[in-house]
Amino acid sequence: MRLIEPLGLLDGPDAAAAVAAGLARPLAGGPAAFTLARLIDTEHGARKLCPVGTVPAAWSPVLDVLTRAPPPWAGLKPGRAAVMGIINVTPDSFSDGGERLDAGAAIAAGQAMAAAGADLLDVGGESTRPGSAPTPQPEEAARVLPVIRALAATGVPVSIDTRNAGTMAAALDAGATIVNDVSALRYDPAAAALLAARCCPVVLMHMRGDPATMAAHARYKDVALEVTLELAERVAAADRAGIPRDRIAVDPGIGFAKTGTQNHDLLRGLPLLLNLGCPILVGLSRKRFLSRIIAGEPPPKQRGPGSLAGALYALARGASIVRVHDVTETVQAVRVWQGLSGAAAAG
Repeated sequence: MRLIEPLGLLDGPDAAAAVAAGLARPLAGGPAAFTLARLIDTEHGARKLCPVGTVPAAWSPVLDVLTRAPPPWAGLKPGRAAVMGIINVTPDSFSDGGERLDAGAAIAAGQAMAAAGADLLDVGGESTRPGSAPTPQPEEAARVLPVIRALAATGVPVSIDTRNAGTMAAALDAGATIVNDVSALRYDPAAAALLAARCCPVVLMHMRGDPATMAAHARYKDVALEVTLELAERVAAADRAGIPRDRIAVDPGIGFAKTGTQNHDLLRGLPLLLNLGCPILVGLSRKRFLSRIIAGEPPPKQRGPGSLAGALYALARGASIVRVHDVTETVQAVRVWQGLSGAAAAG
């Protein structure tokens, strides 16, 4: 497989000037741009770094994928970063400790996120924190369905965060329009055929093993490259099952089968994922690796500023969607970032 890693990233007026001078190419349609390209031939193990203007003609199709904006996905506005609000209807979430297990509390939280400007709401009824055990599917569905029915009425697209085909089907019937699967359709053999038949957008997240075993699988030589190749296989599998690429977004799975250092390296190498031609969703909000960067290692609810910094970093490196707990703050931060960087206004 041929991949290009975009390097020498620029943004704002510097990016526009470099593109106009032929010294850079837009990254995922802009406003960021890249001046250097590392050519990676995975079949032969070869790598070569060159200025973007000297990329060989044989690599032009790969370069074009990196340059153009990802296709429109799930009805989101093209050229604008999207904010996905997290609603955990679980008793044991790492981030909020079951505060929204009650359907009324979860609905109120989702309505507040919608009012604050969330572009999507992601509702989940099973904790996937490291070491967690599976939740029985009927119990998971019972938790999320009343919440989905109520939030679908807000007009904001609702995503169901599940790896169970039964919950996917019930959630879609209840008004969800997107499926976010942390197993990238590996967990439930019935999931891919269901989503192909329903013609709904899907998020494929990278994870090795499952939440109970994933820590043992955090072994990589080059985490960004390996995650890209493994997600490429899942995108191809989804396509073979009847889910076309233009309905797929990919998530590198920050914190899932990755150590803190691997999370850092994966975010730095995030532009590699643009080779897949799919929008990139990043969920790093309140995650433990952030606390190891922040002085004092604060608990989850005190990692908001760090989460904002991480979200903007991901957007600057090619992400299209950020999945967050703190919607009001993130919407404001993204609007300012887009205004300063020259991206389309968010609002």
